Formats: sequence, C-alpha cells, structure tokens
Amino acid sequence: MEETMKQKKPRTSFHRNILQLVLVGSVTGVFAGAITTVFTLLAEKGEELSHGVYAFIRNNPAWLPLWLFVLAAGAFIIGVLVQISKVIRGCGIPQSEGATRGIVRFKWFRDATANFAACLISIFMGLSIGSEGPSAFIGACVGDGVATTLRRNEMIKRYQITGGACTGLAVASNAPLTGIIFAFEEAHKRFTPEVFICSFSSVVFGMLARFGIYSLLGMEIRNAFSTYEFHAVSWGTYGFVVLAGVACGFLGVLFHKCCFKARGLFQKLRIKKKKYAPFLSIGIAVLLGGVVSLLSSGVMGGGHSFIESLGTLGGTKSASVEAAFGLPITWTLLAVLVLRFFITTVNVGSGLPCGIFIPIIAMGACIGGGLNQLWVYLGMNPQYCDLMVMICIASLFTTIVRAPLTAIVMICEFTGSFAPLLPAIIGVAIGYIFGEIFRTDGIYEDLLEAYEQESGIHERAVREVYTIVVAKGALAEKREVRDVLWPAGARVTEIHRGEEVILPDGETVLRAGDTLVIVCRTDAPDKVREDLVHILG
Repeated sequence: MEETMKQKKPRTSFHRNILQLVLVGSVTGVFAGAITTVFTLLAEKGEELSHGVYAFIRNNPAWLPLWLFVLAAGAFIIGVLVQISKVIRGCGIPQSEGATRGIVRFKWFRDATANFAACLISIFMGLSIGSEGPSAFIGACVGDGVATTLRRNEMIKRYQITGGACTGLAVASNAPLTGIIFAFEEAHKRFTPEVFICSFSSVVFGMLARFGIYSLLGMEIRNAFSTYEFHAVSWGTYGFVVLAGVACGFLGVLFHKCCFKARGLFQKLRIKKKKYAPFLSIGIAVLLGGVVSLLSSGVMGGGHSFIESLGTLGGTKSASVEAAFGLPITWTLLAVLVLRFFITTVNVGSGLPCGIFIPIIAMGACIGGGLNQLWVYLGMNPQYCDLMVMICIASLFTTIVRAPLTAIVMICEFTGSFAPLLPAIIGVAIGYIFGEIFRTDGIYEDLLEAYEQESGIHERAVREVYTIVVAKGALAEKREVRDVLWPAGARVTEIHRGEEVILPDGETVLRAGDTLVIVCRTDAPDKVREDLVHILG
C-alpha cells in the first residue's frame, strides 16, 4: 500500500447519533402520522355529526333538555379523564413543548389515549375546538412511546417527542413545512442539525402514512382552503394590508390578556371548590360552548369549513357564510368573531382539553372577511378579498403565538401559492411588533409556564451541581454551548481547560478534555446526570 493512502475516519458519536435520529424518527413518523390521521378523520366526522345535531335542535327546541343532559354527561366524562391524566388539561401544544425541553414528562399511553378520547368527545358535542393542538400532543406522546419502547436515552427521547409533535401538527393541518418550522421556532427556539433531522424524518414518514391511509379509504388530499385565489398586489393595496395588520395586532393582544384573565377567574374557583373544581370548570366551559354553538354554527368545531366558506375565488363570487341570527354577512362575521373570542378564552381558562390553533386562525379569517366589506367600500379591488383574509390569519396568529416564520410558511402551504408572501410578511411584522409593544410573550410559552406553576414542577426542583469531563468523540465535542441539547434548566457555569478557567457564553466551543461545571434545578437529578453523561461522556 502507498504511504499516501489515508486511513478511514472513524465514525464519531455525532454520526451514530444522526443515523439513530433518522431511523427512530422514521418509526415515530409512521406511528404518529397514522394515529393522528385517524384522529383527524374521526374529528371531521364528529364535526359533521354535531352540525346535524345542532341544526335539528334549533328546529326542534323540545329536544334541548335532552341535549343539555348529554353535554353534562360529556363534561363529567372529560372531567374524569382530566383527573386520570392531568397533563391533558389545556390546548396540548404547551405540554408538548415542555416535553421537548425535558420539563414535562409523559406517561405516553395513558396521556395519549385520554387526550384522544377527551378531545373527540368535545368535538362530537360541537364545541369550539380544533384538532391541531390535540394532534401535536398525541404525536408527542407517540414519540415518547417509540423512544421508550426502543429504550433510547433521554436526549433521543426528547428529539422523538419533537418529531412526533411536529408530525401531528403537519398531518392535522396538511402542512409539512409548517410542522418542521414549528419545531425550530416554537418547540426548541433554535436551529440545530438534530432538530432538523428528527423533525424532517418524522414529518416525511408521517405524511406518507397519511397518504397511505387516504389512498386505502379512496379519499383525496387537497389544500386546506381551495376556495381562495390570489392576484399580484397593486401598490395601493398595501395601505389596506397595513391597516388590517394593525387591527389584528390590537385584537391579538386583547385575546392574550383575556385568556389569562379567564385563567385567573377559574383559578379562584379551583381554590374555593378544590374537590370539585375540575368538574365545575370543565362543566361551565362545555355548557357555555353548547349554548354558543346553538347560537351560530360558525362557532362550532375548529373552523376549517367556516374559513373555507369565506373564500371568494379571487373576488369572482361572494362568500358563502351561513348567516347568524338572519344578519347580513358583515354582522354575521362580527357575531361569530365575538362568540369565538369569548368561548376560546373560556376554554383556555377552564383547562378543557382542546386545540386553539385553528380557532385562532378562524378568528383571523373573521377579521379579514369583515374588513373586506369596509375595504371594498373604501376602494379596494374585490379581487384582493381572499388575500386580505389570509393576511389577517397570519397577523393575528403571529401576535398571539409569536411565531412569525411559522405563520408565513403556513399561509403559503394553506393556499398552495406564494402570491400572498410579501403582504403576509408585512402583516406578520406588524403583528409581531404589537406583541413587542405590549410585552406579550407567545401564548404557548405563557401557558407552559402556568402549567409548571400549577403542577408543582418548580416546587419539587432542587439545585444540583455536576462536574463532568468532555470525552473525545462525545456528542458535544467541537460544538458551541448553545447548540447542545442540555437537560431542562441546565447551565454551564465554568469550563476548566488545563489551568485556565473559562466563563462560557453561547458561542464557547467545547473541546475534548474540558471539565464542565453544570448547575441545574431539576426534580429528577439522576435522569439529568444520565443525560449529561450521554452528551459529554
């Protein structure tokens, strides 16, 4: 052999870890995609059934007492499920994000089945909830289950929870890129190769599983909102875009504050009636939801069909919104907006297992549809009506959730068009600025923090100090501190490199032989040590 021949480079822990993420992520994607597809199909059937039931009751009021009994029974069953699995309380996505960060821990089978059942019962009862949040939660539980069954370590488990959650969101909304971007922007709030690989592999195989199920059932997959059509925007229209963004910014901030006011009111109820509080709060939300659904069918379910009814195919036809109280379309949209705003804040405050992802989008569509009537009167070309609805959706979503990239990608995927890209960016920017001005964090972040406080995670946490040496070939070797998936609450306070002591920042690169001093507040110190050894050892 020639001396110049190079030896093969040994496979590092990093490369093995990437291969493991792809393989386990693919398994997670298949199971998460299949289960959430079944859930969304059942949810669609549930919405159709509940629409028929409420239409019957409106025409036959004598059946109302029986339906109130059904609502009360459903509320009791949901209350029991929440008592069995307390983590399912709320809209699902905050708990999923907490699990990806190692803050929340699932009992995956119990939590997934409880959430599956509770949300389907709510949808069958015609309540104003969406399937996207529950799908993300169920997907996260599936990711946890796959990693647990395959006996993967804590770090791989968190990545699989991420993959399962974004798969559930992608499948429920038929928007794979939105699911992947959501993993970066919301779940981990950073871009790393591992986050991309686990989310990409899971979402791809999840969407393939969805496609396979639809093919077996002879069903067609199409864009979420096929009734919308877009045209190149003229300069004069951008003034209306800015005004729409301002309106959505104000409403988004108001919605955020009202949700936490509602939580405060229900919290007082829990303190006064501690023993029966879960049943009372959920019972109030269910009964109010039933009353609101009786008033207007536009408030029922997540709102996919309602949003689609606002599409005008580029202004060539009028919207086909079902009138509420016999009102004209403008007042109907205002009524639906007020009712959805009210009942969604009640759902968030009460802890009813629900999804607010699509109800937020439905509220944005209400604003856009209502403003279109005014904008056309002021001189806007009707062909931009569809565009304005989508801009309002993106702007309101960004103001409330504070996920601008997700909002922009979501609009393009929902419509199958890049025509609304620049106007959507403007609307999103205005919504984000409003959140900054009024100092509101993303609602999922605030709900996760509220969940931590209510569940006692902070109280159980103790301060631990770990001293671990970075081994050669370790996952963290040659990586910046900020690019390592540390255990929840862990912070590298010192790095001893020979005789040098370094006070690290996020850009400090770790080297083999470094001795790290890591401080962490945790309620599971042994799991944290195991995780750190895997990352550094």
